[in-house]
Amino acid sequence: MTYLLALDQGTTSSRSIVFDSCGRIISSAQQELTQIYPQPGWVEHDPLEIWSSQLATARVALERAGLEAGDVRAVGITNQRETTLLWNRKTRQPLCNAIVWQDHRSEPQCERLRQQGMAREILERTGLRIDAYFSATKLQWMLENVEEARRMANRGELAFGTVDSWLIWQLTGGRLHATDATNAARTMLFNVKTGQWDATLLRALDIPASILPTVYPSSHEYAFTESDLLGASLPICGVAGDQQSALYGQACVRPGMAKNTYGTGCFALMHTGKQFQISQNGLITTLAASIDAQPQYALEGSVFVGGAVVQWLRDGLKAVEHSSQIQTLAESVPDTGGVMVVPAFTGMGAPYWQADARGSITGLTRGTTLAHIARAALESIAYQSTALLQAMSRDAQASGGDPLTELRVDGGASVNDLLMQFQADLLGIPVLRSKVVETTALGAAWLAGLASGVWDGPEQLEALWQVDKQFDPKLSAEEAQARMEAWEYAVRQTCLPRGEPMSALR
Repeated sequence: MTYLLALDQGTTSSRSIVFDSCGRIISSAQQELTQIYPQPGWVEHDPLEIWSSQLATARVALERAGLEAGDVRAVGITNQRETTLLWNRKTRQPLCNAIVWQDHRSEPQCERLRQQGMAREILERTGLRIDAYFSATKLQWMLENVEEARRMANRGELAFGTVDSWLIWQLTGGRLHATDATNAARTMLFNVKTGQWDATLLRALDIPASILPTVYPSSHEYAFTESDLLGASLPICGVAGDQQSALYGQACVRPGMAKNTYGTGCFALMHTGKQFQISQNGLITTLAASIDAQPQYALEGSVFVGGAVVQWLRDGLKAVEHSSQIQTLAESVPDTGGVMVVPAFTGMGAPYWQADARGSITGLTRGTTLAHIARAALESIAYQSTALLQAMSRDAQASGGDPLTELRVDGGASVNDLLMQFQADLLGIPVLRSKVVETTALGAAWLAGLASGVWDGPEQLEALWQVDKQFDPKLSAEEAQARMEAWEYAVRQTCLPRGEPMSALR
């Protein structure tokens, strides 16, 4: 049997999973990661803890599998995206804590770019909106605010990277400074049309090219690990940002295929093939994982509050003691009784982009119970995802493609059958839950397996992918549309500017 080791470095934990060549999980290990909040709006990680926790879980996963490192064909890496690190090339030590993707300290740098009229140019070169979410302005902040950083960078003494680059650097003993195209595409410095770091954007942000990693395809033999780390020198053959890795792990390798990950938020990606397109419906364009130098594109959108609404029901409203009880509570009523919950706790993400929106509950009557609110909160995850996925379909059709014909799902909230059935009802297409829930790590393993010769091509991976359960739509198209119209009305009420009369909604 052939084995692959996937390193899955996430926002809240580091995990390692051993897969066999059939895509089955043999063993896994996980270690929580400390969250550092120096001040409001700032989120940091200790780079040395990222590395030590990832290495520790890899060793434990191999031990639990009863394998020696030499039994493993290759290593794949998937990671939290946009999180930004800067380190000394000579000492291999970080200059400061990593700035996490959630951190918004670099908003002033973003506003400078907007004032300079860079928004359209950045969109056309990178496919991204100007936002502190992405790595570019985080890196700019580091160079402007960390002592000696600017002078050291100008002397070529520093290396910048996202988490994948940091892990590759450590795994290879500092021999390779590299990233893959999907992670590079999330920096707001990478031209996704040319496949190169963009000189115009580097000048605009005053970032020296010498600190940037070399960019390779996601499925590629990067380098070999240091033999003393895992007990043998292993090839690193797959690297991808977490959401693109999940897209691959769902075997969405052809244009028109899409996945939605139901976690704290929801992350939807649709594979769009070789053609770059700018969304006309509030989405961003990014790179999908590729097995060669030919770029593959995807449309992406994020729902800020997905599964987090269940946490709110549990911890905020005290509706249940355990999250697993939400489905039972929601199923205790046949419907929401007209209640709509719009969980805009931190604004509205794609396709609305209303940063100042706040949550609302509408349609309350004397007959409303906690069960109605729970069901409405659960349904809000599907409503938000439907708005996002319908925007993707519109973009796809505008460019000559086909609308969505099915949706593949994963993530913690995807185990909720009530939610998945409602998602299928609203979309009017089958929703397919993956048998392997760890699709992010599976994608990294599959990418590594392709580059190391375990499989000949992506079509073999499509044959390996398995459905746990399929949810077919039961609502009529007319009823689904009426429900989405009611949702959009609730969203407009939530996003109504302060002081504007309700008549403005009509």
